[in-house]
Amino acid sequence: MRIESAAAYDEFRRRALDSAAAHRQEVLVCCGTGCLANGSMRVAETFAKEFQARGLTAEVGTFTKRTGCHGFCQRGPLVVIQPAGILYTQVKPRDVAEICEKTVAGGTVIPRLLYKNPADNKRVEHYGDVPFYANQTRVAMRNIGKIDPTDIADAIGHGAYAGLVKAMSEMTPERVIGEIERSGLRGRGGAGFVTARKWRACRNAEGERKFVVCNGDEGDPGAFKDRSIMEGDPHSVLEGIVIGAWAVGAHEGFIYVRDEYPLAVVNLTVAIEQARRHGFLGANILGTGFDFDLAISRGGGAFVCGESSALMRSIEGKVGEPRQKYVHATDKGLFDRPTVLNNVETWADVGAILLHGAEWFAGMGTEKSKGTKAFSLVGKVKNTGLIELPMGMTLRDIVYGIGGGIIGDRPFKAVQTGGPSGGCVPESLLDLPVDYERLTEAGSMMGSGGMIVMDDRTCMVDVARYFLSFLTEESCGKCVPCREGLKQMLAIYDDLVAGRGKPGDIERIETLAAGMQLGSLCELGKSAPNPVLSTLRYFRSEYEAHIFAQTCPAGMCRDLTSYEIVPELCNGCHLCFKACPADAITGETKKLHTIHQEKCISCGACYDVCPTEGAVRFFPKNRPAENREAV
Repeated sequence: MRIESAAAYDEFRRRALDSAAAHRQEVLVCCGTGCLANGSMRVAETFAKEFQARGLTAEVGTFTKRTGCHGFCQRGPLVVIQPAGILYTQVKPRDVAEICEKTVAGGTVIPRLLYKNPADNKRVEHYGDVPFYANQTRVAMRNIGKIDPTDIADAIGHGAYAGLVKAMSEMTPERVIGEIERSGLRGRGGAGFVTARKWRACRNAEGERKFVVCNGDEGDPGAFKDRSIMEGDPHSVLEGIVIGAWAVGAHEGFIYVRDEYPLAVVNLTVAIEQARRHGFLGANILGTGFDFDLAISRGGGAFVCGESSALMRSIEGKVGEPRQKYVHATDKGLFDRPTVLNNVETWADVGAILLHGAEWFAGMGTEKSKGTKAFSLVGKVKNTGLIELPMGMTLRDIVYGIGGGIIGDRPFKAVQTGGPSGGCVPESLLDLPVDYERLTEAGSMMGSGGMIVMDDRTCMVDVARYFLSFLTEESCGKCVPCREGLKQMLAIYDDLVAGRGKPGDIERIETLAAGMQLGSLCELGKSAPNPVLSTLRYFRSEYEAHIFAQTCPAGMCRDLTSYEIVPELCNGCHLCFKACPADAITGETKKLHTIHQEKCISCGACYDVCPTEGAVRFFPKNRPAENREAV
């Protein structure tokens, strides 16, 4: 049915809700990318077959739904039984028959499939009681894990397009922009530019032909929240884009999707076709006379294409290279026409803001950073996954509350935010509230929402080197400060981790960083020194150890580190023998083990698996035995 008025929308939604209410139970199987990689599609298919065999079909009140990412990637595949709210983790196809018999048909819980809270080793039965979920507030991800992303009726039943209907039936374009302005919404893809300011500038720009663009080119290492939104709730993104197009007077748009996100492309394509069929895209949207349509543009395969001007050139079919920043996209953007470009998460927030009001959104967060923010929480943390929380929550609450603490209860060392453009925040700033201003003050940034947690076994010099290596490969090479600055800086870091560091290297790094910040054309080059400068700011002693002592305090730089087993502490558990990838360890169970230095590749696997503290130690390589001291 094509929806051509607010009344028609209300009727369609009522019918969708009535249909959903007929389902006595829903079995929600996470089919986001992470769970799919762990076999969740086979779980979903097994549920469908089992329901058919048992007569537990939608007609008699039971329904299986393949949803987007639930976020708790560490414990997938995930299955939620509604309305009871029972969460089962790491479900395998062989578990399905038991779930159907005991939980779906019998109403009893299967304890072994429940999440075990490491804080008290107790099983948690209900989805909302798991600390990972209980400490979140979801706006952009409000429907992910609840809806089938390929079913527009299901999405509408959960409120999709209600904000668009309200905007186009009750508000003027100017009032919509004012509502976004009062909400305090800022761009969720980088430095946090004020969304309403961008929209107003585009609306007031000269020219009849205007564009709106969604940036789904999420290239930061460790970041996947935009991917999950596009895969799990594409209609929230479409709704926000249509609202933005109506507000600025645009009739054409593009969603630029990273080429490595095939499932996002599939689900967006389905959602666009359904939205056209139901009157949310195309001609005469909701009977208002407003025309707007959009297309998907596949990413150019380069990190720099996430930069706004490079992204627009890529859509135009040109090489993805940035241009000078004094040319504003709201005046001359895509095809040299006024253009609004926002991130996936930003667009996903818009419909909820219009539906619930600016004050609702502004009531969350901090004074200057309003609302919620989605993050990809990864690294050396127990609970990895996709999270969304109010701005202003501290790093400690994120890492230890939602994340459950550090793997193996090792000491926390730092968290890297903002991807290659961000920085590393140390343990001394664990109580830092996470918002745009405070992260910038700490030498990092919000970025696209990557949050990589590191423990004491992380070499901060090597972390900076990793990001430099990534950016050196991804630089478009258009400007000299970025192209050559990255190469020269990476060469210094290669020497540092290989034991060839020299006095004066730190000063050379700082000089190169200053030149790149001043002279680079786009933000890739200007922000590339951020990981370097933040690690120098908080972990300068590690740099000095690499240069003057020729040692890696974390024991991770192989050219600087050797490992040995302390005879009096070895209990012969044989774990190091099994973990060694180079067959450099000899010894029998319950007897002394030995590391043979001529074979050892200094990977540290023995150190990481040894259950006896101090039984395996590392020390500076090539140091005489009489001068060896454990680092």
